[in-house]
Amino acid sequence: MLESGIGRAHNIALSTLENFSLPGDVSASKRYWKEDIIDPEVQVSPQGMIAISDQPGTGYRVKEDLIEKLTVRKETLRA
Repeated sequence: MLESGIGRAHNIALSTLENFSLPGDVSASKRYWKEDIIDPEVQVSPQGMIAISDQPGTGYRVKEDLIEKLTVRKETLRA
């Protein structure tokens, strides 16, 4: 399954865990997207490495404005 930047950010975080051996998609954002929905976009070095942020969480910010711009339909569910 093709991951958006949000899923990819979590896969990258999981890949950093000790003894984790089956990561999902951790390729560069530009491989699939003209503009990814996270900032910064995932970049892979020529050596095949991805720099990991030392910030809390995944180290990526969700571009909520871009998601809103790309949204075709929205539904709100209430309890």
